[in-house]
Amino acid sequence: EVQLVESEGGLVQAGGSLRLSCTASEFLFDDFSIGWFRQAPGKEREGVSCISSSDGNTYYADSVKGRFTISSDNAKNAVYLQMNSLKPEDTAVYYCAAYYYCSELDGLQYWGQGTQVTVSS
Repeated sequence: EVQLVESEGGLVQAGGSLRLSCTASEFLFDDFSIGWFRQAPGKEREGVSCISSSDGNTYYADSVKGRFTISSDNAKNAVYLQMNSLKPEDTAVYYCAAYYYCSELDGLQYWGQGTQVTVSS
């Protein structure tokens, strides 16, 4: 069964932090790299981050580099996104996703239902 379940997002003030978690089906965790993308109203989908299933390398969009950190717990089939120094432009629905091309934040295959993150100024 394909399953990607995100934790609840939330409302946070600019400069604040939030941690998202995602639990994936075991076969997704084994066969794909898991990461995150986001979509804000009226904007295109943006790949945010990914952690490679083969070597554990991490990849980030330029817009979040230095502020967001992705990590994983293989024993729990879980991936986390620690978001620090949040900005209003980070406001979006965040989706946990299975990627084919982790390093390029491309090749989305499956994704969860999404969770809203709102950053107030």
